[in-house]
Amino acid sequence: MKEGKKGILRAIPMFLCVGAACCALQSFYRVSEQEQAVVTRFGKVNDIKTAGMYFKIPFIDQVQKVDTTTYGMPIGYTITNERNGENPDYETTSDSLTITSDFNLVNTDFYLEYKVSDPVKYLYNSNEPVRFISNMAAAAIRSTVSDFTVDDVMTTEKSKIQAEVRDQLTKSLEEADIGIQIVNLSIQDVEPPTSDVVAAFKSVETAKQEADTTINKAKQYKSEQIPAADATADSIVQKAEAEKEARIAEASGQVARFNAMYDQYKLNPLITKKRIFYEAMEDVLPELKVIISDGSTQTMLPLESFAYVSVEAADGGDENGK
Repeated sequence: MKEGKKGILRAIPMFLCVGAACCALQSFYRVSEQEQAVVTRFGKVNDIKTAGMYFKIPFIDQVQKVDTTTYGMPIGYTITNERNGENPDYETTSDSLTITSDFNLVNTDFYLEYKVSDPVKYLYNSNEPVRFISNMAAAAIRSTVSDFTVDDVMTTEKSKIQAEVRDQLTKSLEEADIGIQIVNLSIQDVEPPTSDVVAAFKSVETAKQEADTTINKAKQYKSEQIPAADATADSIVQKAEAEKEARIAEASGQVARFNAMYDQYKLNPLITKKRIFYEAMEDVLPELKVIISDGSTQTMLPLESFAYVSVEAADGGDENGK
């Protein structure tokens, strides 16, 4: 028993030395030239350290080191086989496919260089800052390329597109505030898409041209029909106006005739009534034989023979000159 107690007593100093050594190891940390250290105490950011050797409270202070060197990221392609840096193989990704302002498709490859500007924001303002910047870069590329034609994208406007993408991505990162800044953004390659995509695009373009043709035909038909409809409408209106004027003139004539007749009626009511009656009967019964009598004549003579003789006399008589 005494020997056991003595063994335990001898081991205590050894444990204390080991504990002290562990505390010493946990109390000091080193930050390299290309790093920054974020020191948190009880979960709250306490300090940011640059290159050097530093002390911390063991098991209370936590240190997270962030590499501040410049990183590179391909946008629109991946490197499948680097071959020790010589002649690497490239594979295009879906992020490279963009549409231009004239509705053509191109594969655009960019290379993005970035670094951490604020380690605290880098650690706490985004769960996946690298994925976040990749998505924002792809969005900026699509937005910018859509403002240029396919000829401009593949030839003379590469530098301008590159500058606009960089400016737009820089602005987006400033608004997102995730502690990353752009070092450089360069356009690597621009090429037409694969044959399958080209075939699909040609189908879309053909459909678009057919739609344009149909729209143009409809516009032509419209331009032809509207003048014809306008001419027909003008003709109907003019005809209606002419009929209106004719009816007004006819009504005015009838009014004038009625007024004149009324004036005569006021002078000789009875005679005018008889004349109106005879004229009305002549219109209603044109074949009616009219015999005028004073009421005391006993013998009626047909008027047709007198009218016939009067007509022959007016023509110059018969063959004997009578």
